[in-house]
Amino acid sequence: MNPIVDPRKGDIEDDASSTKQRSLFSIAGSLLAEISPLKLILAGTLLMGLPGLALGLAPFFLSIWISKVSRQAAELFTGLVPILLLAILGLVAWYGGRPLFRMIESSFWSLNSIAVQPAYALCRETLRHLIEHRLLRRIDAKPATIARARAMTAAIAGLTVCVFAIGVAALIWPATHWTGTLADLSAPRRVVGIALANGTVLLCAYLAIAALVWGIADATMAQPRGFTGFRPAPDEAPRWRVAHLSDIHCVGERYGFRIESGRVGPRGNDKFKATLERLRAVHAARPLDAILITGDMTDAGISTEWAEFFDALEPFAELVPLVTILPGNHDVNVVDRNNPARMDLPTSPNKRLRQLRTLSAMEALQGDRYRLVDRANNRLGGTFREAMERQRGSIEAFADRASRRAWRPVSDIWQTSFPMVQPPSRPEGLGIIVLNSNAETHFSFTNALGMVSLEQARAMDAVKADYPQASWLVALHHHVVEYPQPANALSERIGTALINGSWFVRRLQRFAGRVVILHGHRHVDWIGESGGMPILSAPSPVMEGTNAKGSYFYIHTLHVDGKGLGLARPERILVAAPEPETT
Repeated sequence: MNPIVDPRKGDIEDDASSTKQRSLFSIAGSLLAEISPLKLILAGTLLMGLPGLALGLAPFFLSIWISKVSRQAAELFTGLVPILLLAILGLVAWYGGRPLFRMIESSFWSLNSIAVQPAYALCRETLRHLIEHRLLRRIDAKPATIARARAMTAAIAGLTVCVFAIGVAALIWPATHWTGTLADLSAPRRVVGIALANGTVLLCAYLAIAALVWGIADATMAQPRGFTGFRPAPDEAPRWRVAHLSDIHCVGERYGFRIESGRVGPRGNDKFKATLERLRAVHAARPLDAILITGDMTDAGISTEWAEFFDALEPFAELVPLVTILPGNHDVNVVDRNNPARMDLPTSPNKRLRQLRTLSAMEALQGDRYRLVDRANNRLGGTFREAMERQRGSIEAFADRASRRAWRPVSDIWQTSFPMVQPPSRPEGLGIIVLNSNAETHFSFTNALGMVSLEQARAMDAVKADYPQASWLVALHHHVVEYPQPANALSERIGTALINGSWFVRRLQRFAGRVVILHGHRHVDWIGESGGMPILSAPSPVMEGTNAKGSYFYIHTLHVDGKGLGLARPERILVAAPEPETT
């Protein structure tokens, strides 16, 4: 049969969310009518309103508490009862204040990731895009000129955001009120207004200082450039062969199309299976030490896509023990592959379910090989599988019924599972650190933003202390720096950014000479460096082109010599097209 409209080839509906077919602004315009105003208001209240209130109320309540303590202290010597009251007040402040402090701290960082750091990143990348795309590309500027321009735009962005934040703070300042009494709480509407004004001024003050510091730091750090430090491994040096894949985007249907590419991309999962066949041949000819897939194993993190991913791996038993995966934004942040306008409330179980599917897949593939950081003792603890087994009851209850009782344990599992560490086999060997770089978003249209938490960065320091002579592969999904080449669209630089990427690069410099950074996300083939650290960006062996077009991936050979961790020129592995060209 040959129907006029062949369902195997798809139709316009398959292109609805395709950024390869339509611009982000075009997609956003067509989605405005789809957005639920009620959900938008509720999400804004939970993600920004409540954290803003908590931040703004902190100094207000602190002043009330200090006033109370001062009054009790003044009456300290007037009798035994005041002394007992003061002791009780101190105990309440100690045991009740710590949860309050944690809540305020959490609220601050929530606002920081949603509103503060993106403001600086938006300004910086807009300036860079305008200069690089509109000016430097036309005059065919040299790499050194581009590097100076990037440094200059970082400084200008920091200064611009600083001035803007100070202006907003000055505008809001008359509405602030930093001290209060218990009597003030009788007018809750007034207190809420004061709290929002206080929170806005505090955030603006932080943004003004931080943006200036970030701008100066970004301007003075070594700008990213193409990598030129390849060196072959000496015959006697230990070496590791690592296949680097990323962005597989498995779909759950035999003829399914991907969110990003629509009909200009591959159908089904044949290209992934062809990639695995090439890996099998390469491994048989010259064994691999690791196969690293840096995120986006699935197209939208749903169960059928994970099932297809495992079904594709199943015939390749010799490869499975080598595979390491980590969460990409399509695995955990895409709300609905067919409707980018859909929003999940922070209280919805759907986000946690996507996280659980990812963790479950990671546990099945690498649970015994990877260990977690014991935050209490600040050192490596037990295996990831052991941590998952301890919470098996909560995991199953949440997966079956989205049990509210299991909500907190499941959330804790996600937060404490990263960084995930495969220790080196010997003290001076090579280990792998797996990070979660996905920002906490609840909206498909903003799913691609990334952020590495301070908690993960601190845990990495503990790992380094445990293995001071080791070298490391640090793997995450998002690109840590914007590539020193013009992007086709500004939306690529802003909508997919690792918001605190520059900070993370500076933080990683303590590993310099002993680290290689690997990532995916943008499907860009680029090998570069920043701050003395090699950065390997993986092209997707699946996403670019249809099934009638071949693809490729890289195998990297690493070794340790007197100069630290060395990187040889990569081996490019071609993957033949799984389908013939049709005319």
